[in-house]
Order: sequence, then C-alpha cells, then structure tokens
Amino acid sequence: MSKQNNGKILPEHGPLDEKGREVLLSIKNIDITFGKGEEAVKAVKNASFDIYKGETFSLVGESGSGKTTIGRAVIRVNPLAAGEIQYKGVKISGKISKQLDREVIRNIQMVFQDPAACLNERATVDYIVSEGLYNFHLYENEADRVQKVENMINEVGLLPEHLTRYPHEFSGGQRQRIGLARAMVMEPELVVADEPISALDVSIRAQVLNLMKKFQKEKGVTYLFIAHDLSIVRFISDRIAVIYKGNIVEVAEAEELFDFPLHPYTHSLISAIPIPDPELEKRKVLRTYDPSMHDYSVDKPEFVNIGHDHWVYGNKKEIEEYKKLREKGERIKSIQIAATDEEISAGVQKTRELTDAELEFLNAPTNDNGSIWLRVIAFFLPILSLVAAYGYKSQKYYRNFLQLRKGAVAGLIFRAVLIIIFLLGLIIGLI
Repeated sequence: MSKQNNGKILPEHGPLDEKGREVLLSIKNIDITFGKGEEAVKAVKNASFDIYKGETFSLVGESGSGKTTIGRAVIRVNPLAAGEIQYKGVKISGKISKQLDREVIRNIQMVFQDPAACLNERATVDYIVSEGLYNFHLYENEADRVQKVENMINEVGLLPEHLTRYPHEFSGGQRQRIGLARAMVMEPELVVADEPISALDVSIRAQVLNLMKKFQKEKGVTYLFIAHDLSIVRFISDRIAVIYKGNIVEVAEAEELFDFPLHPYTHSLISAIPIPDPELEKRKVLRTYDPSMHDYSVDKPEFVNIGHDHWVYGNKKEIEEYKKLREKGERIKSIQIAATDEEISAGVQKTRELTDAELEFLNAPTNDNGSIWLRVIAFFLPILSLVAAYGYKSQKYYRNFLQLRKGAVAGLIFRAVLIIIFLLGLIIGLI
C-alpha cells in the first residue's frame, strides 16, 4: 500500500517510466467479460497501455470495439475479469477501501457521449454542476460554492442566469458544456471523455475541443479521449491507441501513427477519413480489414514495442515485417485514389496515392472550417485579409487561407473596376 499523505491514500505523484515520464494511469493486461457461462462475451482482451500526466491519450476504434467499456472500467463502473488498473501506482480496480474509492471519484471524472441522457432532467443546472461539490464538500460556505459554480459556468461559455434552468431548455452543445462543467468543477487530474463531440454539430465540435484544450493548458488535466474518428483525434492527441474487437492492436504518438501505420486495421481506419474534396472523396478506395488475413493458429500474437515508442499487435513473422517497414523510414500512405482515364493513359496505375498538396488539405486542423464569413470580411478588408490569409497558411489552415484569399482577390478586383470606371468617366468628361 502507498504511503499515506495528509490522510490520503493516493500519492502526490505517480511512478516514472524509463524516460522520466509520470505514469498517471496504467492499464495492465485487463479482461472485461459480460455474462456468465456459455453466454459470456469477452469485450476486452488482455489490454495494456499507460497514460502519462498532462497528455491527451486517445482510444480509437469502431462501434462495439470496447472503447467505452475500458473507459467505464477506469471509473470503476465495469468490473475486471482479469488484470488490474493502477492510478498513480495504486491499484484501483477490484475491491478497494471506501476512502480510496472516494479519492478515485474525486480525481477521475467522466464526460459522457450523450449530453441529453447523462443529465438529470429534473435538476437545475446549478444542482447538476454542484452535486460533486456537495458530495465531497469542496467549498467553504454557500457563497464559495456559488462562486465556484458561476466561475465554471462562465469558463465553459454559459451565463450565470442559465443555472436556474433545466437541461431540456438547452441545445446539444450547451448540454455538453454543462457536462464538462460538472466534471471540471471537481478539479480532477484525469478526465475520461467518451466521444464528447460525436453528438454535436460540426460547427460546435471545434468549440468543445478548444475548451477541453484550454482546461488542459490552464489546469494540467490529463485526458483519456475515446473516439471513432481518427481525423479528430489526430489534432488533439499526444498518443493514440487503436482497438479492434477488444484487442489493442497499435499504440504510438499521433504523428508516428499517421506517418507509419503498421497494423492493417489502422490502415482501414485511416482510409475512412473523409477527404475535404468531393471529387477525390468519390474516387477514394476504402480499405476493408479482414481479420482472417492473420494466421495465429501456431505462431501466437503478442503486443510488442518495435522501437520509436511504437507498439503493434502481431505474431513473430508480422512483427519482423512491421520492424522492416518502420526502419525504412519512408512514410506509409494508407489513402489511395482511383485514377482517372487521363491519369491511366499518362502511365498512372489504377489507383494512386494522394499528392503532397492533397495531403495538406487532409492534414488541416479541426477548426480549419473555411467559413464563408471569412470571404465576406476579406471582400471589405482585402489588404489586411491577405496578410491574415498567409498567416493561416503558415499554420496549415488551408481552408481559411483559401476563403480569405478568394474574398480579398474579389474585393481588389471590384475596387479596380470601380477605379477604371471612374477614370474612364473622368476622361470622357474632359473630352
């Protein structure tokens, strides 16, 4: 048992790994099973990974792969059939003391996927956000509680007058902000975010993601971010784990995973990322993962670090192939486009990889939405907008760059035409 600290069981800091990184949460060979006997279903199989303090660790996979099951196990809702979960080096899975259970609840909060279903419709926003404060008495007096709640509501972009309202009076994005406020008012060290933006409009998603990054920067929060969309997690994650039917098949840093995807299932997920070009999207070749391609009858698979802090699931033969591919150092492209008749006649095969220019659009940040209002603003302020456009371009905000450039060019042409008409009128008048 850990050394107690001011009456607390959890230590101030977690253990350090070989690189000196603090391990906040450690998932060790866990199995999670639902049902009993012949009807038992193993939802998670021998899953292992570490989450370091201050990072965003994303767990990605298709529906039913076990992502939420692991997230709910971390907050002690789903029991483990095997393995253990450690928080700051202390085992928090299975039977633990009441005091440790309270400390875990206090330090690990969850933001749920459905912002409508996770809020009590009969409670006001004030009570919903305050419930954790009440349960753990994290306030000095009533004035202090009100101040904490109002400050948190302001931080998530809502107003103090919203506190007297009920969840059904809010939009989906506002309800998700309430759920985020409820979690963050507890000042947790770890937040399990279970697809917190999948139920939101695209225009709202970037706002919620930016809000989460703001809390991480200001409060040092660590995130376990559960999602199925790789295009989202790429820009918010430090590291990404890919899960398929309960098995963790690949774990690596975000850019490492996209530059060198090794497991075939990871390739299939990357190939499903939408391309922000309708013509290219129509011609995209989807890669379907077939688990029967692996022969694990004799040579059993293992989860192995092949170097570069890149872990892959495979048997000895596959691991050797993965190592060779990674050591080549050549970027592995998972997205292919069906070639046009003109490209085939020019010597291109039936499929081709994305060009560097096309990849730039695919790699644009999540809040690079290319709003039409940027074009309108640029029309009226062309010079300033051109300066801003190339600032956006340097940061890879290519859609915003194009909108500003188009608006600025249109504005300059419009002004040039007006000047020409004015000069022609002046010349005609003088004649």
